Amino acid sequence: MKSSPKTNSSKSKGREFIYPKKPSGKLYAYRKWVSYVLLICLFSFPFVKLDGEQLVLLNFLERKFVFFGLIFTPQDFYLFALAMLIFIIFIVCFTIVLGRLWCGWACPQTIFMELIFRRIEYWIEGDANQQKKLDAQPWTGKKIFKKGSKHFLFLLISFGIANTFLAYLIGSDVLYKIVTEPISQHVSGFFSIWLFTFVFYGVFAYVREIVCTVICPYGRLQGVLLDNQSLIVAYNEKRGEPRAHLQKNALDLSKGDCIDCGLCVQVCPTGIDIRQGTQLECVNCTACIDSCNEVMTKINRPLNLIGFYNQDFIKQQTPFKLGLKAYGYAGVLLVLLFVFSSLIYKRQDVQTTVLRASGTLYQLNKDGTVSNLYNAELINKTNKAIEFRFRSLDDADVIKFIQKPEILPKDGSTRLTFFLIKKQKDITEFKSKIVFEVIADGKVISTASTTFFSQP
Repeated sequence: MKSSPKTNSSKSKGREFIYPKKPSGKLYAYRKWVSYVLLICLFSFPFVKLDGEQLVLLNFLERKFVFFGLIFTPQDFYLFALAMLIFIIFIVCFTIVLGRLWCGWACPQTIFMELIFRRIEYWIEGDANQQKKLDAQPWTGKKIFKKGSKHFLFLLISFGIANTFLAYLIGSDVLYKIVTEPISQHVSGFFSIWLFTFVFYGVFAYVREIVCTVICPYGRLQGVLLDNQSLIVAYNEKRGEPRAHLQKNALDLSKGDCIDCGLCVQVCPTGIDIRQGTQLECVNCTACIDSCNEVMTKINRPLNLIGFYNQDFIKQQTPFKLGLKAYGYAGVLLVLLFVFSSLIYKRQDVQTTVLRASGTLYQLNKDGTVSNLYNAELINKTNKAIEFRFRSLDDADVIKFIQKPEILPKDGSTRLTFFLIKKQKDITEFKSKIVFEVIADGKVISTASTTFFSQP
């Protein structure tokens, strides 16, 4: 995989800005609808409630994570880590099969840049050539109005993105307080909103495609992940070469289908020439496919001179088939999904931990019983307070509480301290296993086990 020089950019001091031509076509229309669905999800998830919790919350500060009604606490970190591993394996498997399609169709950076910010530019400043001319002009009232309007809208959208981003991190309820209450009560929150606003504005107004071509590590990983069977946006060199400009009333069968119109380069948002082969800057946005198909239609040539191909097809014309690497990652992904689903199914809403009090062994009582001292911690993983009862699975056991709360607060924890008392005549071994149950609404919602020590 190689890097290519930028061909549709205008040079300025220290930076080459790219002016891609406004894309159009069937694939672009599909991409817009996919983007609309993803944008609706992105902007709605933090503000839609399910069982009193927002659909998605990633509160790293309070170590609370919510995914579609499931609340994960620090005690569930192993599940969160496993979910992240599944996501990474899915992206790897997806890339092996479909190349960098994630970047062009689902990545938030691409969706915001190409489907929102660039469309604002097309609306205010015009297509690529008009944008170049405007930038080359001296500062007049018209130019100031256009540039000012564009950057005002950029800031406004960046402000909305920043608020949504914070809603994922701190919760929509906390964000509402920051917005509605006096600034003096939420100085750090107010500062964070504007900090992220200017960060997003800088990314989409200036940094732009550099995020994809330089900053994002995913593009660099393509050289490792892709193989000859991976479907990528590619130019069919055997069909297109040698290139020749279209001549009226002339049909040269020795020439390829590519008429060297350059439209595939002009619409590229990262400024590459797809005809030079697979390049790490390509985000598989499919804009070049649409532009080339429009030309092929006009000159009555078959479509998809640029299309979704693998390297084996381009070089040897062999049909697409999945490689062993794809099947291997798919198998790993299925195993991880099975393990994750099993852990989620077995996960309890209340996590109970019972430990013997440190520094104690057992106590022999005058009435022929033996007691052990325990500490228990109950963690509520739901957003509702729970009225509970704590008992031993063995009905013959007696629990004498020293500290006995009966309400488990929502998203909170409580502690119990108690003696477990057994009849010595019923004890047959020095170390035995005991099981405790937490009862709420007549149902067992959590169990925990520990050991009981006594002289038989």
